[in-house]
Amino acid sequence: MKDKLKASLKTWIVLVAVFALGCITGVGVGGVYRAKTNASLRDSHQRDREAMFEKIRHDLDLTDEQAKGIHRVLDETAGEFRTLRSEVRPRYEELRLKTRGRMRALLTTEQQQRFDALMAELDAKRQNNDSR
Repeated sequence: MKDKLKASLKTWIVLVAVFALGCITGVGVGGVYRAKTNASLRDSHQRDREAMFEKIRHDLDLTDEQAKGIHRVLDETAGEFRTLRSEVRPRYEELRLKTRGRMRALLTTEQQQRFDALMAELDAKRQNNDSR
């Protein structure tokens, strides 16, 4: 009876450990993916904005004065989006840190150390991408 209980307990511990490691791996892979995607998105946003401008200019047969006005509106809107993003970022960061804390609480001391190192690495990559 005691052996059966031990075996069952070991099974549950292994399942929980596999689940936790899967979560950590998912977060890590997601962070790397976002970091790479964000860098290319920044470049693509500028290209998309210019492509949209050129399409509007061509399809509507804008005068030079109208084109300058449209370009100005797009430039001003881009600034508003950056401002909005900077306003929302603190709330995002708070939630991100809260999530990490909850995940970290599920880990062993050794896993917490590895988790902290992994998160520091991902943060450094994100900060590097944000500074570009």
